[in-house]
Amino acid sequence: MKEIKESKITTENLNLFYGSKQALKDISLSVLPQKVTALIGPSGCGKSTFLRTLNRMNDLISDVKISGKVLIDGEDIYNKKLDVVNLRRRVGMVFQKPNPFPLSIYDNIIYGNRLNGIRKKKKLSEIVERSLKQAALWDEVKDRLDAPGLGLSGGQQQRLCIARTLAVEPEVVLMDEPASALDPVSTAKIEELIHNLKEQYTILIVTHNMQQAARVSDYTAFFYIGEMIEFDKTTKIFTKPQNKQTEDYVTGRFG
Repeated sequence: MKEIKESKITTENLNLFYGSKQALKDISLSVLPQKVTALIGPSGCGKSTFLRTLNRMNDLISDVKISGKVLIDGEDIYNKKLDVVNLRRRVGMVFQKPNPFPLSIYDNIIYGNRLNGIRKKKKLSEIVERSLKQAALWDEVKDRLDAPGLGLSGGQQQRLCIARTLAVEPEVVLMDEPASALDPVSTAKIEELIHNLKEQYTILIVTHNMQQAARVSDYTAFFYIGEMIEFDKTTKIFTKPQNKQTEDYVTGRFG
């Protein structure tokens, strides 16, 4: 697929090894801004590994080797001079299982802002309200911001984690199966949230749920054994895929 000029994220011949095991093979992909891109494929195919290359979370794993390029707004994020802390502020991440800190709802959200030196109570309160509204949680918790984040339901905890990610105003939001541990009602809320957030953010979501990928994403990349087999508009991937492997996967014949 030819390079899209206005892409927010571009990877060029991206390879990743865990020791001698190759987990990603020559991934070249362009991600458009303010769109949702879904990464699909069977377990262990490299989806989450690829996601973690975009905010250098793989740096935290020993014996990882990476070659190729990952560009955000044209800047190589593996440049040795790059500020990784700032990168992870620009590229936020929401994990599979909700992981609120053992703090109040209020303190969960402003954790990153305080680390970034924001101290004024009025400013922090504005951030809390904005982030909770963006995460569609404000009306449910506005009267108990001092209550522990861990006391919320699973679906509310995940939206709290999304609010915490949004509080530092990232440009890109990575979501690694954000609804897989949730019930159908909470899942529907997360999906609606993703739809609303793409007006402001570039979103990449790893999901095993084909229907979810079809519902929430504009573009879909199909991964298989470390390779990106096909990438296109979601409607095309699910209705007229070019590759037989993609067709077999999305129709449930394998994986």
